[in-house]
Order: sequence, then structure tokens, then C-alpha cells
Amino acid sequence: MRPGRGKSRPRSKERPDHAEAQPGVVMTVDRGRFTLELDDGTVMYAIKARELGRKGIVVGDRVEVVGDVSGDTDTQGRIVRRSARTSTLRRTADDSDPVERVVVANATQLAVVTSTIDPEPRTGLIDRALVAALDAGITPMLVLTKTDLKPADELLALYGPLDLPVFTITRKKVPAALAEALVGESTVLVGHSGVGKSTLVNNLVPSAERVTGIVNAVTGRGRHTSTNVVALHLPAGGTIIDTPGIRSFGLAHVDVDRVINAFPDLAALTSGCPRSCSHDEPDCALNDLGDAGPLVAVRIDSLRRLIRSRSTTVEEDS
Repeated sequence: MRPGRGKSRPRSKERPDHAEAQPGVVMTVDRGRFTLELDDGTVMYAIKARELGRKGIVVGDRVEVVGDVSGDTDTQGRIVRRSARTSTLRRTADDSDPVERVVVANATQLAVVTSTIDPEPRTGLIDRALVAALDAGITPMLVLTKTDLKPADELLALYGPLDLPVFTITRKKVPAALAEALVGESTVLVGHSGVGKSTLVNNLVPSAERVTGIVNAVTGRGRHTSTNVVALHLPAGGTIIDTPGIRSFGLAHVDVDRVINAFPDLAALTSGCPRSCSHDEPDCALNDLGDAGPLVAVRIDSLRRLIRSRSTTVEEDS
């Protein structure tokens, strides 16, 4: 026992083991208050216990909670443990910001949602979101909306060489192939405001009732309608995670080797690269294609565009 500072009552070093803690997953976060779904299906509110210190809790985290876990009105518990994450999608405010912001935890897929028009597609953000997914070990996909207003030919030609799953949405109708790709997965949606993320969520989960908005005719930018990250269960199984529209996606935390390792066929060609090669410089082994063929050359160009996005400030993303 040791005396507490400024207090007459001694304070014990022993801490409770919280053997009775119930496991669950974080579904939403709102100003320090967490909505959890316990493994038995109970939905409840909780706050973070002081003993967790600076350890952050985000949507998708597996946690353990104690206290009142009934889920009744005006009750809440305390999150006392956070389980190890299988994946962490992060971003920084810009490329010089050392502070990482965790977007979601334990996602298995990232769907970059972009419209073909209104607002115009911004390839800088698309590239950066793809790099962040590859760095985190999350499977990326591309969802193109409003293709009934403008064909997606340019975007398909640009991202086709990356072998990404690409889905096109016409007249807000979700294609069966996209719905099937989401089953059993935890998929986070990322994209600018106004591209149709909330509309997509409402079509996938009719009970979601996510607010949708319109694009400003003067600025060409969408208005923020989703203000917080929320995870929702899909009727056929799996989870969809809607996020607010973003203006920038900093990549100060990204390791270029983790990006290229997501392309095994190209990574095998880098054995002759100098140490600390950025894979986009004169001495890079990728410059010597040999008999690799034109398709490999196109993939290398696409990969280098992604790598280059780490160090290039794109005005359209500001």
C-alpha cells in the first residue's frame, strides 16, 4: 500500500482484472461516447476507462466492457480493454503531419467511392486512399457512381492495370456483383463529399436512413452530410462502414515497401534495386524491363503513380 498524493486514504497498486468484462465491437463514436454491440447482440453505450490512458478506440475495434451492459435507456458501461487489431486504416492531415489519425480498425476491404461527374473525380485522393489500403493490408476496390450521367471509360482505363475490383453504379442501383463482394466482409467507404457514399449505404441497408446531400453548383464540391463514422450490418452478412467526406488523405506514415509488396509480380523485379530505392528513380531495377512485356510496363507506370502520390501535394485534394 502507498499513500495517495494529498490524500489520507492509502491507494492500492492492485488493479481489477475485470474477469466479468463482456466482449463487443464499436459501431459508432460520438464525442467520447461509444456505441457498442456486444457479442450477444445487445446494443449499449460506453465510455473509455481511465486505465486505458491514451489508447484510442475507433469504430471497428474489438473491446471488452464492464458496468451496466443491459443496454437500457440512460445506462452505460466502461471500456476496459481493446483487443489487438487485425488492420488499421490510417491517414494524416497532410504529408508533413506526424500525427496519425486512425479511420477504422479491423476492416478487411476499402471501397474508394468516386463519381464520374458532379463532383468531378479527383484521382489524387483515389490514389492516396488506395496506397493507404495497401499499406494497411486491406483489400481495395473502386466504386464508380453516376455512370448514367457520364461514362466511366477514363477511370476504367486509368485503374484497370492495377487489377482492382471495379464496380459501376447506374441510376443509384447497386449491382449484384458489388453486393456479393461485401458479404461476410468489413468494408469501409472512403471518398469526397457528394460522390454517393450515403446513398450507397441506404440502398444496401434500407434501415440506415443516412442523410444525403447535393453538390454545390459554384464550388463543385459536395456538402458534408455524414458527420461521424458508423458501422452497419448488411442484410446478407458483413458490415459496411460509412465515413464523412474527406478533403485530403495524408500519407506521412506509409512505407513504400509495403505498397510494392502488394504487387508480387512487380516486387519480384526489384531484387536488383539499390538499398532504400523508392522504385521511382533512375537506378531502379524496374527501369530494366527486359522481356517483361507491355502489360508489365503499364502496371509499373500505374504503381509508380501510386508511389509518387506519397510525396506529391495534389491541389485537388486540398
